Amino acid sequence: MGITTEHYLDRLDNRPVALVYRGPASCAGCSEAVAHLLQTHPTPFRAVFCGPDEDTPLTAASLAKAVVYAQPGGGTLSPAWRKMRAHAHDLRTWVHGGGHYLGFCLGGYLAGSSPGFGLVPGGIGRYIDSDEATVHNTDDTVIPIRWRHQQRHMFFQDGPTFPDATHTATTVLARYDNDLPAALVATYGAGRVGVVGPHPEADLTWYTGIGLTNPDGIRYDLGHDLIAATIHRPAATPS
Repeated sequence: MGITTEHYLDRLDNRPVALVYRGPASCAGCSEAVAHLLQTHPTPFRAVFCGPDEDTPLTAASLAKAVVYAQPGGGTLSPAWRKMRAHAHDLRTWVHGGGHYLGFCLGGYLAGSSPGFGLVPGGIGRYIDSDEATVHNTDDTVIPIRWRHQQRHMFFQDGPTFPDATHTATTVLARYDNDLPAALVATYGAGRVGVVGPHPEADLTWYTGIGLTNPDGIRYDLGHDLIAATIHRPAATPS
C-alpha cells in the first residue's frame, strides 16, 4: 500500500507526539483545551486525539509512538473509571517504561488508585471536602493558589488534592489556600506523572461563558510549567 497524504504529513511533522484522550470520560472542550496547551508549549507537541471514536485508538501500540499521554477533565470519577479501566494496564506499563502522564482535574483523580490507574502513591481527595477549604460546592469558580511560592488564580471545578511530598521523587508545584497540594509531579518507574486539580488549560470562553474573570488574565504559563516539569525534569524547589 502506498503512503497516504496523512502519513506523509505525519512524517514531515517532527514534533513529539502527545496523545490526548477524547471520549466519554472527558467533557466538551476539555480535550481541545489540553491539546492547545500542549501545542503552544515553548517546545511544542503534536497533539493527537485518541479514544473510542477517534482515528487513533488508545492502545499499547499508539502509546509506544507518544512522548506524552494527557487525560483531560470530565465528569465524575466512578463513571469515568468504568470507561477507562480497560486501558489501565497499558497506561501503567507505558508510564513505568518511561512514558509521561498528564492529568487535569478528573485526569488527576484517575491517576490515583481508589479507583484509578495507580500512578500516584497515596490518597487523592476532593479539595471541597478538605479541612479549611474555601469552596464547598461543585460550581465553576476561580480560586487562589500558590504556584512555586507565587500567588496566582486558576479556574476550578471540584478538583482533587494530592498526597504531600514524602520523598525526593515527588515535587509539589502548587498548593491550595489550605496548603494541600494542588499540582505535583511524581515518578512512576522510569516515567513521570504530572497532575493538577485546577485548570491551567482554561481559555477565555471558560470564564466569559459563565460570567467569571481571572484577575491574572488568560495565561498558559502554569500549564506549560507543569508540562516542562513532567517531561524535561527541571530542578525545582517544592513549594
